[in-house]
Parts: sequence; C-alpha cells; structure tokens
Amino acid sequence: MKTKDILQETFMALKGNKVRSGLTMLGIVIGIASVIAMTAIGAGAQSSISASIQSIGANLIIVSPGAPRGVGQQVNQGRGSAKTLTMEDANALTALSGVKAVTAEVTGRYQVTAKGTNTNTSVDGVTSTYTEVRNLQIDQGDFISDSQNQSGAKVAVIGPTVQTDLFGEGTDVIDKTIRIKGTQFKIIGLTKAKGGSGFQNADDMIYIPLITAQRYFSGDQYVSSISVAAESADVTTAVQENITSVLLARHNIADATSADFSTMNQADIIATASSVTGTFTILLAAVAGISLIVGGIGIMNMMLTTVTERTREIGLRKAIGAKRKDINRQFLIEAVMLTFIGGVVGVLLGWGVSMGVTALGVLQTKVSISSVLLAFGVSAFIGIVFGYYPAQRASKLNPIEALRYE
Repeated sequence: MKTKDILQETFMALKGNKVRSGLTMLGIVIGIASVIAMTAIGAGAQSSISASIQSIGANLIIVSPGAPRGVGQQVNQGRGSAKTLTMEDANALTALSGVKAVTAEVTGRYQVTAKGTNTNTSVDGVTSTYTEVRNLQIDQGDFISDSQNQSGAKVAVIGPTVQTDLFGEGTDVIDKTIRIKGTQFKIIGLTKAKGGSGFQNADDMIYIPLITAQRYFSGDQYVSSISVAAESADVTTAVQENITSVLLARHNIADATSADFSTMNQADIIATASSVTGTFTILLAAVAGISLIVGGIGIMNMMLTTVTERTREIGLRKAIGAKRKDINRQFLIEAVMLTFIGGVVGVLLGWGVSMGVTALGVLQTKVSISSVLLAFGVSAFIGIVFGYYPAQRASKLNPIEALRYE
C-alpha cells in the first residue's frame, strides 16, 4: 500500500468523524499548550530574576550579620536581624586589593508622611558611595554627601514610587519635607526608576545618611549589611575570601565555622534563584504534562472504537490483498496524525498564551525552540505509544470473521 494512499485514507477517516477527532485532539492541544506556556513563563521568570539581581550592582559582594547559612536561607531570612557589623568593619574593607567601593547600610521600614498623605516604606541609611556600589542613578537633585553623613543631617533622597505615593507622579519634590517616624527630613534628591531587585524595590526606597539612621532609628552603631563592589568579575572570589579573613581577624574569631557574619556574591544568588525557578518550571511542566497522558488515553480509546466500527472494512481490505503491516501502518499513522495536528495547534496556542502574558505586562516570557521541538517530539511519541495497541489489534483481525461482523 503506497504512502500516498495511506495518507489519503487517514485524512478521509479523520474528516469523517470531525467532532470526535477534534475532541480527541483537545487533550493533546491543552497538554502541549500548557507545557509550552509553563516553560516559557519559567524561562522568562528566570531571566527576569537574573537581570533583577544583576541590577543591584556590578561584581557585588554582600556581607550580612549573623552566622552563615545557605544562600537561599540568607535571601529568605532578610538582613539585619543580628548585630555584629559596624562602620569600622566597612572602612577596613576599603583598603583590600581588588575592591572598587564599599558602602554600609542601616535598613528599616517606617511610616512616612507628607502633607495629607502617608506611606509605609523602607528607609535605608547609606553612605555617599552607595550609588557607585549599587548602580543607583539620580534623576533630580543630589545624593547624600560625606559631610551630610558626618554631621547626621536630616536629608533624604526618595525613589519614584515614594514620590508618586506622597506627592503625585511628576511633582517636583526637591526641598519638600517629609516625616519619617515623626522626624522631619528635607528631600534633596530623586532617584531614577530602576525596578525591583533580589532584595528590595529600589524605586520604593528612601535614602538618608547612615549616621542619621543610627542616631534617630536604630539607636546603636551597628549596620544591617555591608556591600562591596569588586573591580572586576575575575577578582570577585578572591575579594570575598579576603573580606572573610579581615572580618574574622577583626572579630577575633579563629574558626571560620564560628563566624558571626556571612558573605555572598551575585553569582551565588543567581545560581540559587535559577535553581529554584528551574525546579518550579519542571514541576509546572510535569503537572501540565499529565494532560498529555490523558490525551493519549483519549486517542487510544478513539482508535479502539474506530477499529471496532471499521471491522468489516478491515476484513475487506485483507480479503483483497492488504497485508498485516499495511493495516498496522494505516491505523498507527491515523493516531500519529491526530497527535501531530494537536501538537501544532497546541504549540500555536501555547505561544499565543506566552505572548499574551508578555503583552499584558504580567511577566516577560521566553519561548525556546527546544521546548517547541520537545512538544512535537512528545506528541509524536504519544501517538506511537497509544496508537500501537489499536493498530496491532486491527492488523490481527481474521478477515473472514471481520467480514461476518455486524
């Protein structure tokens, strides 16, 4: 039996049962579309998180107070819960080889008010080098200076989200005043929109001098964290090791496992975040893939029904010379054709859903060619696996008994 004849017969068979064929393919369509969409969303989330972490600074090393934990635990448990780091520790790190800049922070979340408005946001006590370490740019006014830090001046630099919440979007905020936990501050600068980062939303922040934050809010000389910018990615690991050695010596700790601080760099954070998002992507794709199995069972059910309905046809084909392999191939191709068409529609639907998510601004998705090829491969595999038994059953029918079938 020629391939052209088989394809023609397959087309006619599927066309003859349009509704049933469409419903059978629906499971495959939903499964493939779900897998495509979930992997695209997962890949997009991974890229977004990586870019967001990169935006907090270049070649960044963060020193946090408290005993070392896993990288993921550090990120989840936040900063500043322990009090073991001081500004003197930060100053000691500036002299290390390969260090570009160092800044210390005192972070807290407080109620902030302006004329008739209020918001609850993060207030970060920082030094003048913060903009260099954290890639922060000023849109209007100036950032905090060394002299303002040393004198404990009541000045503030706010993010665009804070500007909108307190004064309205586009309002000139320079020289206006706000109250942070009842203490009045003068706004001297507005930062450029930056977006969220792995630790905080830089747009929803208020920056004040570190000494001021210690004096009016934390009430002690400790800092919440120390951020170090290495000169290049090549020296980041060496700088991180030197930071550990210097702080161990300053804190009189002989055993590194007993350190009262922990260090991590961007590579650590990105690796952990990528691992987490990768695991969730696989989990979501696996859940979506269950519908493919359901779709495959649907195809087997349809093909078995088709074999029963076309028993006399099969008997007639065999009687006029059709071989067992011809019958087997015909029904197998019908099953594969169902999954192939379903796979094409599923890929288009999944691609459309992914583009829709991106267009709505929910998340930047990323459809990969590998996921599309995988979807086609899976759909063809399902067609072969779940179509094999009905095809074998059809090919084994006795032509005389088949012709007698009513």
